[in-house]
Amino acid sequence: MAPDSRARTVTERRDLRALPKAHLHLHFTGSMRHTTLLELAERDGVRLPDALVEDWPPTLSAADEKGWFRFQRLYDVARAVLRTEDDVRRLVREAAEDDAADGGVWTEIQVDPSGYAARFGGITAMTDLVLDAVADASRATGLGMAVVIAANRTRHPLDARTLARLAAQYADRGVVGFGLSNDERRGSTLDFGPAFAIAERAGLLLVPHGGELRGADHVRTCLDALHPGRLGHGVRSVEDPAVLDRVVEAGIALEVCPTSNVSLGVYPDLASVPVPRLLAAGATVALGADDPLLFGPRLLGQYEAVRDAHGLDDDTLAELARMSLRASRAPSDVLARALADVDAWSTGQ
Repeated sequence: MAPDSRARTVTERRDLRALPKAHLHLHFTGSMRHTTLLELAERDGVRLPDALVEDWPPTLSAADEKGWFRFQRLYDVARAVLRTEDDVRRLVREAAEDDAADGGVWTEIQVDPSGYAARFGGITAMTDLVLDAVADASRATGLGMAVVIAANRTRHPLDARTLARLAAQYADRGVVGFGLSNDERRGSTLDFGPAFAIAERAGLLLVPHGGELRGADHVRTCLDALHPGRLGHGVRSVEDPAVLDRVVEAGIALEVCPTSNVSLGVYPDLASVPVPRLLAAGATVALGADDPLLFGPRLLGQYEAVRDAHGLDDDTLAELARMSLRASRAPSDVLARALADVDAWSTGQ
């Protein structure tokens, strides 16, 4: 192919920003803009580590316990700058603005209210605040939004039951799912089964993390013990064809976050993130940014990353967007309109 012909081919690729998509793996504090972190820290005299200032985005690895501890420490520092209700509302509004600018039409933001309870009046008050902020942000931006309440697997499983009951109380008021986050190498997944049973009885979507820092064996454990409708990450299910077959047959969507997988050392580079292998096996893949505050790229960046790293064509990227929408808890009218818009994008109309 002549150089000028190649340039035209690249230029003719459709604009991914215009591709309607859902964002299903976005953590609350991790959704904060870096500029907002710096501004809030300066306001209150919070000294940030160099990794969150001059060296941002930080160089991270979760290959060992020390690496994960460093990641968690940075996350905790970032959480500490959220000191007022207006800070929370600003974070949610800006996350909505950023997703909408990236072509998002629906976002499910994941929060552990217990991580903010001491400052904001308890887990119920924090949940009320987040849901109110989400409703305001949705009205202001036109982005559909909902909340996933997530337990922390480094805390006692009884705490997870408390959060599951809380999530159940809000099942018809903006909370659509129940998750389990933090280092999946910590604690026993089986111990969280009762909490997920509470959420399951309430009709919530079950979305635990699994298959990122641990392999396919842990995906199997999650399937058996937690009955997920989606898996946070789940990429390492490719390591066992039988496990991947179970995921595909059950229709469990995988919330794949390419740039965070590389940043945390799960894979050495974007070309190694097994998106094509998952798609070839028939898996449902929903791309997510995870924690853009710590990893850099937001939702659009995930689509750009897999396009560039794997050479995915526009039809495949459109199907990834459809998968994200179908795996969401978006209302039927939002879903139908968004899918029609994906078809229009795909055909160039």
